[in-house]
Amino acid sequence: MWILRSAESAEGGPYVFRMTTGRVRTMGRGPRADFVLDAALVSRLHCRLLVRDDALIVENLGSTNGTYVNNKPIDRATLCAGDTLRTGRVELTVFAE
Repeated sequence: MWILRSAESAEGGPYVFRMTTGRVRTMGRGPRADFVLDAALVSRLHCRLLVRDDALIVENLGSTNGTYVNNKPIDRATLCAGDTLRTGRVELTVFAE
């Protein structure tokens, strides 16, 4: 299982999201997103998360303000424990369990 956790002080948060093998979830501020981030600069459907072969993958969904892993803009990236995923002003730390 993968856990994405924000700081207690995160805008609209704190947030805790869990991902298990075979799951595909969207993240954004809109009601259609699976993981909702109630924060400025987050697109309605901002990015997609999926777990494949025990790897956590994030894909940007054409968001206005971009998706960042460890402060680098990405279109698609594989996340590791300790990485940070940023959408808008919300930064989530990745944990593996």
